[in-house]
Amino acid sequence: MAHIYHVSKTGSDTNAGGKESPFLTIGAAANIAQAGDTIIVHAGEYREWVKPRHGGRSNARRITYQAAEGERVVIKGSERIRHWQRVAGAVWQATLPNSLFGAHNPYRETVTGDWLAYPVGRSVHLGDVYLNGLSFYEAESLEALQKPVMRTEVLDDWTEEVVPIHNPEQTKYLWFAEVGAEETNIYANFNGADPNQELTEINVRRCCFYPEATGIHYITVRGFEMAQAATPWAPPTGDQPGLIGPHWSKGWIIENNVIHDAKCSAISIGKEASTGDNHRTFRKDKPGYQYQLESVFAARRIGWSKETVGSHIVRNNTIYDCGQNGVVGHLGCVFSEIYRNHIYRIGLKREFYGYEIAGIKLHAAIDVQIHHNHVHDCSLGTWLDWQAQGARVSKNLYYQNKRDLFIEVSHGPYLVDYNIFASKYAIDNHAQGGAYVHNLIAGKIVLSKMLNRATPYHVPHSTDVAGYAMVYGADDRLYQNLFIGGGTSETVGTSGYNGCSVSLEEYIARVDSRHAKAPGDLDLFEAEEQPAYVGQNAYVGGAKAFDRETEKLDRADFDAALEIERSKDGVYLCCTLPEAFDTFVSEPKTSQALGRVRIVDADFENPDGSTFVLDSDILDIPVAGKSVAGPCGCLKAGKNRVKIRGMMS
Repeated sequence: MAHIYHVSKTGSDTNAGGKESPFLTIGAAANIAQAGDTIIVHAGEYREWVKPRHGGRSNARRITYQAAEGERVVIKGSERIRHWQRVAGAVWQATLPNSLFGAHNPYRETVTGDWLAYPVGRSVHLGDVYLNGLSFYEAESLEALQKPVMRTEVLDDWTEEVVPIHNPEQTKYLWFAEVGAEETNIYANFNGADPNQELTEINVRRCCFYPEATGIHYITVRGFEMAQAATPWAPPTGDQPGLIGPHWSKGWIIENNVIHDAKCSAISIGKEASTGDNHRTFRKDKPGYQYQLESVFAARRIGWSKETVGSHIVRNNTIYDCGQNGVVGHLGCVFSEIYRNHIYRIGLKREFYGYEIAGIKLHAAIDVQIHHNHVHDCSLGTWLDWQAQGARVSKNLYYQNKRDLFIEVSHGPYLVDYNIFASKYAIDNHAQGGAYVHNLIAGKIVLSKMLNRATPYHVPHSTDVAGYAMVYGADDRLYQNLFIGGGTSETVGTSGYNGCSVSLEEYIARVDSRHAKAPGDLDLFEAEEQPAYVGQNAYVGGAKAFDRETEKLDRADFDAALEIERSKDGVYLCCTLPEAFDTFVSEPKTSQALGRVRIVDADFENPDGSTFVLDSDILDIPVAGKSVAGPCGCLKAGKNRVKIRGMMS
């Protein structure tokens, strides 16, 4: 028999948990809830780490945690501190017993692990200090607190460019900690504010909602605000705790939440520690690439499959102000769906840097569907790294990111359709076997081969490993896209595919020709460019076409005046298109039209193996018959102003 438990700030954990006798903590309800039960949490702040002990049995017999309708319920990984003492000037001190932090003292533990690149020569800790919700920067020394210097920009290690800090004023607010055997002393410069009179909080707990055990399946978490957790660095070769996540389980639904201020990652649908935990950093005997390969096979040995892990739903969440990721996952993310989330200001504080930072960063995104998300003002929008087989990135809106989309060392088939990529750096394609259809692409595209890193590919719609291969580049399909250049750039468009063959038959003939001149094997394939299937694209504003594309609209001299307009009632796509745009139309693409990818020898399909027709646009308006290039069927010659998303969060 299913039960409904209530939690309230007026309750007691000695109560029975009924509506008239609620629990005081969510954890008390989590300890007894069984499959089919619902936990309703009433208004207030709950400063606790919720660790579900039990999971559901199926989609029909879930355990549901939900905020009471119409009530604001906040779960925080922080504690409010009210006993600050002034040290000198604007600097105050709080002394805390180490017992406050339990097993994880975030002022002792550091942001560390594989692929972390910066800072060098000093550590950044998992702790943080917040004044009325504003997070501070960690000072390099106690002396540095006395005269804080406002920073406006820092070096982005990935691009070796100087980039702005999102909120320079924030860099004046600094903290520093000294951890002893029994106590932790936190010092902070509050810039004239009295921390005992304001809302002053510090990170205490590693997570807000995350089971300690694995295999806690079929849980729904709905309607909460969750914030201020000391989450650790979460690379694909390590344990990946998030502020919230299923911890190597199956079938979670995380929906309608507001999640912010995770030190590293907000939502984790990633892997656990037994399959590798930062061995490159601590053992130092092999590259991280090798350990990541091993993690795939280690996961198989513990039962990594569709039946045991993944198939999560992450939808309708607002996620912002996190140091590493809005959503992160490796292996445990398989067969999941991530949609209608608003993700912004990820990786912009720039206290630390590594090669795992993005609004959405997934490894092994097998059959993962990422659609209708609104991603902006991030260090990187979406990054699919390794094994993005069967993944689909569809109907998302990207703008004002350092980069919008990165697909790395994957072999396809993967599909990118009906998106808007409006940042100056639109796509990094270090993969092969992709299909890009009906997108608006207004930034540069960088194509790269990866001939020194072989990565796995799979039996379609399965975690079974079928083989592994280098990335030879291309084997891509680019159809019905609208490319809008900045007037002079040669990297916007499809010209990066110049030199490719245009069919598998031509590619094989080229390899055979090399073999006839000098017999070989792998070296012949490495030397030859894979096919590029390019057609029915529109190019304006300096965008450049593939030199063998025959069916195209090429108005490189036309100024499209592209703008993403943010208004109180929503986000609009504004652009001007040339007169010929209306008549440049083509039929919707199908699975059959996209063909099969060479390395994996697999077709473009839905996750259930069925075929598809790409016949509804970014607004979910059906496309009847032939349509114009780009993500919106309503685009026309002349001026356009199309509402893409509703009111901003």
